[in-house]
Amino acid sequence: MNKKHTGRTVFFAVLFVIWLLPVIIALLNSFKSNEAINSGIFTLPTGKTFAGLDNYRRALTFGNYPFLRSFLYSLFISITSTALILLCCSMSAWYIVRVNSRFSRFFYALCLFSLAVPFQMVMFTLSSDASRFGLDTPFTIPLVYLGYGAGMSIFMFTGFVRSVPYDIEEAAIIDGCGPIRTFFLVVLPMLRPVIVSVGILQLMWIWNDYLLPYLVLDMTEYRTIPIHVQYLKGSYGSVDLGASLAVIVMSLLPIMIVYMLCQKHIVRGITAGAVKG
Repeated sequence: MNKKHTGRTVFFAVLFVIWLLPVIIALLNSFKSNEAINSGIFTLPTGKTFAGLDNYRRALTFGNYPFLRSFLYSLFISITSTALILLCCSMSAWYIVRVNSRFSRFFYALCLFSLAVPFQMVMFTLSSDASRFGLDTPFTIPLVYLGYGAGMSIFMFTGFVRSVPYDIEEAAIIDGCGPIRTFFLVVLPMLRPVIVSVGILQLMWIWNDYLLPYLVLDMTEYRTIPIHVQYLKGSYGSVDLGASLAVIVMSLLPIMIVYMLCQKHIVRGITAGAVKG
């Protein structure tokens, strides 16, 4: 290995440690008592400061809203919203590329324009409309995520669909496949790399999202994990740091594992359309 590759390896290793350091600190402090966390967050847990699994037990039962309920709501919202985005946006991108009419080009332009609109400009209107149309529950908020996450997803799907040869679809049409069968049996399997990429990116965003559920959902009935962390407070605004860090660790681990297992597919899906197209 030459000096250039060695220096690059060391540089990215340092970046990896810097990226992982907050997670390690949160993990270590989740096993420490509140007094030890307040006295020094960078110290390792010892015999006196080690709290064992007490923080995790309190995190699961803290207050009148169980963590498991928030976890299930976050899981349902994330999976349902991601699946809805993947299905609708892949079909829309296929329509935009293959039809290529004035309407499809105008629709694509609107999707690109939505990427330039910051969420702060639409959040109050979005929350009021969601309440008006009954989209303020975990079972209907995936429609809101679909509307707000469609821009980037359609952009990525469109770039990849342009790289798919049309001859394969023509052969399917000659064999008697209609548009629906052609898409699901021929086109959709070829979109697997970008489906994985878009799916993981959207899943990470929705799982960690705080602002949209906070604005749309009724906090007394429905809480996702990011909102659940906010309510880990005692009387007079006191915060149970041990339980809060335990919740953060339990919420970080699933999405980190998914990302680390599928990160190569993210890069492959993002670059495939650009390289082939």
